[in-house]
Amino acid sequence: MPAEIRVFRCLQDNIGALIHDPQTGACAAIDAPEEGPILQALRDTGWRLSDILVTHRHADHVQAIPALKKRFGCRVVAPQKAGAEVPGADAFVREGDTVKVGELSAHVWETPGHCRDHIAFWFAADRALFAGDTLFTLGCGRVMESSFAEMWHSLQRLAALPVEARVYSGHDYVLSNAKFALAADPDNEALQRRAREAEVAAGENRFLIPSTIGEERATNPFLRAGEPQLAASVEKPGADAGTVFQALREWKNRF
Repeated sequence: MPAEIRVFRCLQDNIGALIHDPQTGACAAIDAPEEGPILQALRDTGWRLSDILVTHRHADHVQAIPALKKRFGCRVVAPQKAGAEVPGADAFVREGDTVKVGELSAHVWETPGHCRDHIAFWFAADRALFAGDTLFTLGCGRVMESSFAEMWHSLQRLAALPVEARVYSGHDYVLSNAKFALAADPDNEALQRRAREAEVAAGENRFLIPSTIGEERATNPFLRAGEPQLAASVEKPGADAGTVFQALREWKNRF
């Protein structure tokens, strides 16, 4: 049976997500930004929390773990490289590991760039990618602890997933990302349509999460760093894609 997924807002702009196995009843939260919205989502669905899958150790992704673990006794799966910085961790995973949520299965991919311990969970059978703060709708995470080259490699790896793969990211930054994307890639008609869609969604209190890999390949400037028009936008014609990516990310930091 296919996974059931619910997404919802947490804190100011975090995105909470639950993935549920209807066959066994197991249910995992992807990260734990805020207890209240997670509890509300569980009440709305009737699901019971069995697991928390952590993408990285930053406080806005782990701060609700102690309260949720106390309430549900759930298993906490954390990146091995985060070590003791994830509260209440029961199991640690790294590149190549597999995590089970009931009968659902996720591949663990190390995706450094935003931080050194970042991982993503790829539920291949359900075509669902939980990308944390590596890949956003129309954007990517700020490079904080790793190199730009490592972040570019992580993004390239995610971009190679099937076009229909759904991307569940850890934040809703779509409006600000759209403004930057249009500045960097103004003649992209698919991006123009996506930006209008984002405006409509925001007006209706919706968000464009999940996106798809296909949509991001067509519209996300950080996945399009190999395109000549993006090299031109950062005044680096002929530069390699990794160099263009770094210039784009540094421009976004100042935008």
